[in-house]
Parts: sequence; structure tokens; C-alpha cells
Amino acid sequence: MYLFTKANLIRFLAGAICLLLVLNFVGFRSDGGSATSLSKLSIRRVHKYAHIYGNASSDGAGGSEASRLPASPLALSKDRERDQELNGGPNSTIRTVIATANFTSIPQDLTRFLLGTKKFLPPRQKSTSALLANCTDPDPRDGGPITPNTTLESLDVIEAELGPLLRPGGAFEPENCNAQHHVAIVVPFRDRYAHLLLFLRNIHPFLMKQRIAYRIFIVEQTNGKPFNRAAMMNIGYLEALKLYQWDCFIFHDVDLLPLDDRNLYNCPRQPRHMSVAIDTLNFRLPYRSIFGGVSAMTREHFQAVNGFSNSFFGWGGEDDDMSNRLKHANLFISRYPVNIARYKMLKHQKEKANPKRYENLQNGMSKIEQDGINSIKYSIYSIKQFPTFTWYLAELKNSERKS
Repeated sequence: MYLFTKANLIRFLAGAICLLLVLNFVGFRSDGGSATSLSKLSIRRVHKYAHIYGNASSDGAGGSEASRLPASPLALSKDRERDQELNGGPNSTIRTVIATANFTSIPQDLTRFLLGTKKFLPPRQKSTSALLANCTDPDPRDGGPITPNTTLESLDVIEAELGPLLRPGGAFEPENCNAQHHVAIVVPFRDRYAHLLLFLRNIHPFLMKQRIAYRIFIVEQTNGKPFNRAAMMNIGYLEALKLYQWDCFIFHDVDLLPLDDRNLYNCPRQPRHMSVAIDTLNFRLPYRSIFGGVSAMTREHFQAVNGFSNSFFGWGGEDDDMSNRLKHANLFISRYPVNIARYKMLKHQKEKANPKRYENLQNGMSKIEQDGINSIKYSIYSIKQFPTFTWYLAELKNSERKS
């Protein structure tokens, strides 16, 4: 009889408001993706995005879709965009969210070295490319040590600075020459949001000067399993090839910033270990076979070794396993001199070590043919093109198995 009293009504309204606030705080989403800190970050953004949705799963190695690749590495072709709009829905294999942002001012210091670069051009036509000379690598005499910008700003500020110089998805291509290197920058990621902001703010100006065509791919692992850095790099490799046949892949830790612009982000004939000298290691190479931090491999190198092992859950071991794979494939590790391949490591807490890393390393050579890009199983929950990077939210389906 007294159920609908004024006091009960007030209690009900207060409870409903509290529930809504809690749901908003944890990043409740209506598109089916799991709530992560990055998706919560995007909720607070001031930009308004236009969304194109498909479904949420992509299992296995996945093909390169060479017959449908765009002519430019910087954007999906119009035919591919139309196909995704027509095929979106429950049976589609990829969800793509294409974001369009309103940009503000462009700092002068970021445009001086981009004279002649035009904003938001469509993919260059073949007839236009034929009229341009091929890009050459920067003259090392014009480069040298650089000081990274470690002032932490919001993603909106970084996009306002860099967005007008890029195409959606964190892509860039020089407009006054034909790029000879088409590079996918693959960054395995989880819970390093401050590092991501500093990485984006520094890596784009660094790369723009090198006259390469590139795109930055951030591959975030969902919660539920220990972080598998190697598997995220495998996923980034496979997903990047669905957009373009990149000839070079740079696998890059998000907490490393280059300190010399003579350190060229391209792929030589042999795999290259990029992060030779790190400040926290007194700018010395810890051991000769190291291949962690930042590394460069061509598409042919990566296929020859079947990518990274998917067996390393937790910190450590996967880079040494890759070093063993390269040796097994009769490839050797090349490096720039210590005074060029220098990096600053951003501060972070030490990760929990993988207790099985030594066992996996010991048995790694026997698993090369069965453990890698040909055996990885994963689902892509969301793809979003931010102005400064392309983001994938991926769930690894492979289980941690005994060696």
C-alpha cells in the first residue's frame, strides 16, 4: 500500500541516476565492443565521428586480398568502402569505423619541412605519379641527434597539431616525389595511454622528414589473458596487409622514442634491429642476438620465418625467439651504428615476466612451421581510423600451451 510513497520515488530516481553514472564511467557501449581505457578515452573526445559498421570477427591468418588492394597505402579505395557499406551486417568479416574529425590550428614548426604538402588529397592518380621523381633517402649530413617532445598533451591537442598534415588513420605520403618505401608501423598495445600520446606526438614529425609512405597501426589486446606482444604484432601484420601490400614492417614498442633522425625507418635486404642503444641501458647493446624494442622486416622476411611465435604470454622471450627464427632462415640481423640507432625509453613499471619463456625458447625451433602467422586465431572487435593512427581492438583466441 505504501509502495509508491514520495520517499520511495525519490530513492528510485536517485538509484537510477547513480546507475547511469556508473555505466557511463565504465565505458558502456552500444556497438558490442568491449570497454577498454582507449574506448573510454574516445568517449571524452570533442570530435564527432561518422561511423560505418560491419560485424566483429576475423579469425585465422586472413588473406592479403591482393585483388582488392587500393592503389595508395593511405586510404581504402572507393570500391572497397562501397563494398564494406553494402556487405556490412551480421555476416561481414570486418568491422570498420571510419572517423572524420574537425581540425584546428597547425603549428608552424611542423610544416616547415613539408613545403608543398597538400591537405587531404585523394589517393594520387597514376598519371600524376608518373610526372614526379622518385623520393630519395634524406642526406645523413643534414641529420643528427634530436630531442623528443615529452610534454604530455591530450589526444585532441595532438590531432590538432598533426591531423592536417596526415590522412585519416595516421597515414602519410610525400606529395612532391614518389615514395620508394611503403612502411606499416605496427605497435602492440595495452594500458600505455600516456606513452601512446607521447609516441604519436614524436613519431609523426620524425617519419614525415624521411620521405616514406607510412601508416601507424595500434593493435590493442583485450583483457582476459596476459599480454602477448608477439601475437599482437602478428595480428597487426595480417590486418595491415588487408589494406595495402606494404613492403616494409616496423614493429615498434610504444615506449621508445628515436633520438637521431639519421635512423631511417625502411627495410634493407636483411632484417634490421633499430633500437640498438637505449638510454636506460647506457646506450649499449645488451647482447649480439637481441632483436627487441624496434625492428624492421620486409614482407618476405616475415613470411620466411612464419612471423612471431604466439606462445609467449607475459613479458620476455618473443624477441629472442624471433632472433632464432631469423638465424634458422639464414637471415642475419643488421644494425645502424650506436651513435645513430639511439632511443629514449619512457618510464613504466616493470612487467610480470613470462615464467615459461625459457622453455618456449628452448623448444621454439621445433615449432616454427606450426606456430606463427599460419596458426594465430583472433577476433577483431573494432577498427577505428583516428586522425593520427589506425586502431584495432583484438582478442587472441590461442591458448597458452605447454612447451
